[in-house]
Amino acid sequence: MRLAPAAELSLRLLPAEPADGLYRFPRPVGAFLFGLHPEEVRGMEKTFQSILFEDRRAGELRAAEPTFFSDLRLDAVVEELLSGREEYDLAPFFHTPLREPGEVTYRQEVARDLERGEVREVVEDFARRMRAMRECLSLAGKLHHELQKQRWFLDAAGVYCEAVRSLARELPQREPASRGLRALSDYLAGYAGSEEFSGLEEEVRALREDLAGVVYTVHIRGNRVRVDTYEGEEDYGDEIERVFARFARGAAKDHRVRFRDPPELSHVEERILELVARLNPDVFGRLDEFCRRRRDYLDETVAAFDREVQFYLAYLEYAGRFREAGLPFCYPEVSEEVGETRVEEGFDLALAASLLREGGSVVKNGFHLRHPERILVVTGPNQGGKTTFARMVGQLHYLASLGLPVPAAEAHLHIPDAIFTHFEREEGVERLRSKLEDDLVRLHEILREATGESLIVLNESFSSTTLEDAARIGTDLLGRIERLGALCVCVTFIDELATLGEETVSMVGTVDPEDPSVRTFRIVRKPPEGLAYALALARKYGLTYEDLKRRVKR
Repeated sequence: MRLAPAAELSLRLLPAEPADGLYRFPRPVGAFLFGLHPEEVRGMEKTFQSILFEDRRAGELRAAEPTFFSDLRLDAVVEELLSGREEYDLAPFFHTPLREPGEVTYRQEVARDLERGEVREVVEDFARRMRAMRECLSLAGKLHHELQKQRWFLDAAGVYCEAVRSLARELPQREPASRGLRALSDYLAGYAGSEEFSGLEEEVRALREDLAGVVYTVHIRGNRVRVDTYEGEEDYGDEIERVFARFARGAAKDHRVRFRDPPELSHVEERILELVARLNPDVFGRLDEFCRRRRDYLDETVAAFDREVQFYLAYLEYAGRFREAGLPFCYPEVSEEVGETRVEEGFDLALAASLLREGGSVVKNGFHLRHPERILVVTGPNQGGKTTFARMVGQLHYLASLGLPVPAAEAHLHIPDAIFTHFEREEGVERLRSKLEDDLVRLHEILREATGESLIVLNESFSSTTLEDAARIGTDLLGRIERLGALCVCVTFIDELATLGEETVSMVGTVDPEDPSVRTFRIVRKPPEGLAYALALARKYGLTYEDLKRRVKR
C-alpha cells in the first residue's frame, strides 16, 4: 500500500501547535512600516540599554539577600511575588536598591506605563512568546536526533522573530509615556529594520515554507519500509476513510497515537526521517547550515529586556491582589536628602498578605516628620502593632528605593544609602556572649557603618536588662543617632525615650477607650501614656488604689 501524506514532515519532527495559540502568530510585516531612514535607525539603536537603569545596563547586582530582609519580612514578600518566575532569576534586582532619585523616577515612569492595560498587554504578549521560544530551545536540547533538534531550533528562531516584530509594531501604537519604554520602542524600530534581523526573519520564513513543502511516500511491505519521493500518487488514507465511513455508528473510538513528552522518535521513525532528508538534501542542508550560523541569533538587549521587565510585572501583579482588596498603593515622592517624611494610610505588606489569606482586615497607619524631627519613638501596650509599624516604615523606604509603588495612599520618602535593623534575637551558645552583650555589639556595628543618610529600625532593644539600665543605654544610643543625623524608628517600652528632644517624635499604640485590653493597632502621634494605660487596666479590673482600700476595709 502507498501512502502519500501531504504533510510538513510529520513523524513528530514539527512541534505540535498548542491549544493556547502561542504559535499562531500573524505573518511578520516589513520594516518599512516604521517609516524610518537607515541613519535614524542606527542612531536610535544606541539609545536604549536597560528598562531598569537609564544610563547603564544592570551593574553589580546583589545575589545575596540583604541582612535586614528577615527583620522587615521582605524575604517573605519577595519569595511570594517571585513564585512562578524562577526562570528569570529576579531576586538580585530586588536585592539591589537605587540611590539616585533620578533612577527611582525612571523606574516609576515605566511602572506607571505598565499599569496601563494596553501597554501591559503588549509586553505580556511579548513575554509569552519569548517563554515559548525558550521552551522550544529547551526541548531541542533534550532531544537526541539531530534533525529533530534542528527543526525545534528553527521554530525557536521563528517564535523569536515574531515576538520582536510584534512588540516593535504594537508598542509605539500604545504611546508609552516613560523614557524607558520610549527608548525601547526606538531601539526595536532600529533593530527590526536592520539587515541582520530582516535576514534572520527571511531565512526562517523560507526554511519553514520549504520544509512544509516536503512531501514523501512511505512503502510498507511486511516488515520492510521504503521511503520515496512523492510523484502524485493517490493518498489512500482518504479513500479508506470514505469506504469505512458508511459503517460508522455514533462516535468512534480514537485510535490515533499520542506523542510522548518529549516527542522522541522511534528507531523506525528516525530511519524514515533520515531517508526523507537524503531525498531532499538542499532544504535539509540549508537547515543544518542555518542552525550552525545562527546559534547566537538572540539579541543581547532584547534578551535583557525580556528578563528585566519581569521585575515590574511580578511586583505589579503582586500589588494588584492588595488593590483588589481595596488597599492603596502610590508612587512616592522621593528625595536623596533627609527632609520632610510623610506617609498616609501605609501598611505592612507581609502582614497584609497573611491577613487577606485568612480573611482578616488590614489596619493602615501614617506618620510625618518635619525638620528637625528624625527619630520616631513608638511606645504602647504589647501586641498593639508597634513592631508591625516599624516594619512598615522600613518596607516603605526600601520599596521606594527600588522605584516601585509602595503600600500607602500617599508618601514622601527619603532614599536611604543603607538600612540597618536591630530586632530581638534569642540567646544562643554559639555567640558565646550574653543577650545584652550581643545587643551592644550589634548596635556598635550599626553606629560604625551608618551615615546621616541611613535608616535605622530598632525593635525592643535592651529588654534583657533592668529598666534603669535600658533607659540609660537607650538615651545614649538615640543621642548618638541624633548626632549622626540618621532617620530612625525605635520601638521601646521606655516612655522616657519619646521625649528626649525636638528631633524625637512620640508615636503611641492605642487601645479601645471603652476597653483598654482591646488593641486598635492604630499608631498615632501623641505623648507616651504608659501610666494612663496601666491606670485604665487597673480600673477595668478593680485594682486601683481606691478599689484596693475598699476591699481591705471590708
